[in-house]
Amino acid sequence: MSERSEGSRTTYVLVDGENIDATLGTSILGRRPHPDERPRWDRLLSFARAQWSQDVRALFFLNASSGMPMAFVQALKAMDYEPIPLSGPADVKVVDLAIQRTLQALDARDADLMLVSHDGDFLTDMERLLDSDRRVGVVAFSEFRNAGFAALESRGLHAFDLEYAVGAFNTRLPRLRVIPIEEFDPAAYL
Repeated sequence: MSERSEGSRTTYVLVDGENIDATLGTSILGRRPHPDERPRWDRLLSFARAQWSQDVRALFFLNASSGMPMAFVQALKAMDYEPIPLSGPADVKVVDLAIQRTLQALDARDADLMLVSHDGDFLTDMERLLDSDRRVGVVAFSEFRNAGFAALESRGLHAFDLEYAVGAFNTRLPRLRVIPIEEFDPAAYL
């Protein structure tokens, strides 16, 4: 991969809001998250800017088939996200389809990418993007990320944990994960 001058490219951050919310509620908390347990999406943008030292363009994909969550959309806009409200038939995964189309459209752009999702539906497009001169990352709860992403790490995929690397939460989530010994802090358990 060639060297880039700082600020010469853009990092596109594509957020699969449904997927992150479902994983947080169902797999981690076992219930609907309280407001203080939700991700601080502004921290994700700060992380993305700092990680690759360049501008960020953030797209937040929402299934709005049942209506537009206006308060949330306004909050996203205030944080410099571009909300992408989608609708379609109940049997169509509108958010996944829109993200796949966006990943394919990124082929023609000189830009980097951070996908915020656990979903294996994006593996083919992510693999293709790794074959170009760009940085490609996935941001998720590591233990719930589709196993196919681990195989892509050997090809250059950057993997970031939404809680531990990004610091997107105000409270510690009740997650059980394997802790690399160099990260182990006994004070967290005492």
